[in-house]
Amino acid sequence: MSHLRIRVAGAEHATTTVELFFDLVYVFAVTQLAHAILDDPTLAGVARAAFLLVVVWWAWISTTWMANWFEPRSPAVAAVLTGGMLASLLMAAALPAAFGADGALFAAAYVALQVGRSAAAARLLARAHPLRDVFERLVAWSAASGALWLAGAALPGDRRLLLWIPALAIELSAPYLRYWLPRRGCAATTDWDVEGGHFTERCELFVIIALGESIVVTGATAAAAGLDTTTVAALALAFAQTAALWWLYFRGLAARSRETMRASADPGRLARDAYTYLHVPIVAGIIAVAVGDDLLIAHPGAAPHGVGLALTLGGPALYLAGEALFRLRITGHVQTGRLAVAAVLVALLPIGAHVPALALAAVVAALLGVAARSGRGWRDRPGAGPARRARAPRQPRQHAVQRGAGARVARIGVD
Repeated sequence: MSHLRIRVAGAEHATTTVELFFDLVYVFAVTQLAHAILDDPTLAGVARAAFLLVVVWWAWISTTWMANWFEPRSPAVAAVLTGGMLASLLMAAALPAAFGADGALFAAAYVALQVGRSAAAARLLARAHPLRDVFERLVAWSAASGALWLAGAALPGDRRLLLWIPALAIELSAPYLRYWLPRRGCAATTDWDVEGGHFTERCELFVIIALGESIVVTGATAAAAGLDTTTVAALALAFAQTAALWWLYFRGLAARSRETMRASADPGRLARDAYTYLHVPIVAGIIAVAVGDDLLIAHPGAAPHGVGLALTLGGPALYLAGEALFRLRITGHVQTGRLAVAAVLVALLPIGAHVPALALAAVVAALLGVAARSGRGWRDRPGAGPARRARAPRQPRQHAVQRGAGARVARIGVD
C-alpha cells in the first residue's frame, strides 16, 4: 500500500479509524484543560490554560496536516500516528503540572511529537518528492523551537514562559512565514495541497470533541450536585448554550466551507488561515463556556464574579468573534449580527456581577439563540468574497504535473 493518499478528482477521503483513535487522546487533553481552570479559577490559571490550549491545538492540527497527505491505513503511517498518540498522551497527562513537577515531561513529549512526526514523514518519501521539502522545513522549524521548549523546562514555575512563549511563537509564525530556510527561501502555499473534504471534517471533529467535553463536564457536575429542580434548570440552560454553539458552527457554514475549500486555487493558504489559525478562538470559546456552565451548575443561585463572570460572558463572546472571523475568511462576508451579540455579552460584564448565575445563563442562552438566527437565510452576494472568486473555472488537476525539469506529484484534493 502506498504511504500517500491516492487523490482522485472529485473524490473525498473519510476520516479513518486510526485518526479517530488518535483523537481519543485529545478528548483527554481538553478535559485536562477544563479541569485545570476549575482547579485554579484565577486570571493566572486561565492564562496558563489558554497557553497550553494553543500548544495542544498545534500538536493536533500539525498531525492533521500530515494525515491529510498520507494514507493512515498504511502500516508505516499508522505506526507514526500511533507513536504520535503515545507522545500526545504523555503531553496531555503532564498538562496539570506543566508549570510544576511535570514540565520536563510535557516539553519532551511535545518536542518528540513535533520533530518525530515530521522526520518520520520525510523518511517515508522519496528525496525528489515535493512533500519531502515540506517536511524537511517542518523538522528544521520544530527543532529550533524544541531547543527552547526543553531549555524552558529547566526553569522554575512561570519563568518557563520566558522561553516557552518564544518557542510557541516560532511554531505559530512558521506557516505564515512559509517555513523560510536559509538558501531555500520560502515554500509556496500551493505546494501544501490538501483534500478539502477530509481536512474540514477533521477540524469539525475537533469542535465536536470540545463540545462533547462541555456535555461531560456539566453532566458530571449536575449528577454530583443532586438533580433537584434548580440543578436540572441549570443543566438545561447549559445544554441550550452548547446546542447553540453547535448550531452556529455546523448549520450552513460547514457545508459551504467544504465547497470553498474544494474550489480554491490555493487550498493550502485557505486551510492555514481559516482552520490552523482561526479555529483557536472557536475552541477556546467552547472550553470557556464549558467551565462557565460547570460553575453555573455548582452555584446557580450565586452571582458570578471575577474569572467566573469573565468565562460566563467572555467565553460565548470569544466563540462568536472566532466564528465570525472564520466565516469572513471562508465567505468574505462579515456576520454583523453575531459580532453585535458578542459586543452585548461583553457589555453585560458590569451588570453580570449583580445577577444570579441561573438568570445570567438564561440571558446568555437567549443571546446565543439570537446569534444563531442572525445568519438564517443569508446568501453570498454575487461576485463577492473568496467563496465566489474560488469558483472560477480552472483546469482539473492531473495525477502528475510537470514543473520545470522534474515531475511533481499531483495535488488533486483541495483543502
